[in-house]
Amino acid sequence: MGKQETLQIKYHVKEIEKLRYIDGKSDWIDLRAAEEVTLKTGEYRLISFGISVKIPEGYEAHVVPRSSTFKNFGILQANSYGVIDSSYCGENDIWKMPVYAVRDTQIHVNDRIAQFRIMENQPQIEFEEVDHMSGTDRGGFGSTGI
Repeated sequence: MGKQETLQIKYHVKEIEKLRYIDGKSDWIDLRAAEEVTLKTGEYRLISFGISVKIPEGYEAHVVPRSSTFKNFGILQANSYGVIDSSYCGENDIWKMPVYAVRDTQIHVNDRIAQFRIMENQPQIEFEEVDHMSGTDRGGFGSTGI
């Protein structure tokens, strides 16, 4: 196992289970709904995870739906992929997931609807403008077949 980091966490809802790795199968960590949610087809809502987290400087959290979220709950993460940077760490900076319902659904407290991991921030980059690219041309977007 690599370097270890410590994340400070505040649980705003006592009923939710504490954060932990996904049953020893992955280095992702499940996020659970911290509220009862009823959605009708076509509705949008921010669903609270009931936590505030201080991510170490130089890292960011990547938040995505679990692979079973759409099948089990009929919701899509409205921003496709959530990024929480280390500056979002105040008392009221509660993690939430923006969702769009494609069918009528109910989500209960402690339902696992998302997962996250922390990643190091991108290194400082600079752009060098060129007249021609030096790589092999693969044929453009969508050129690798069906």
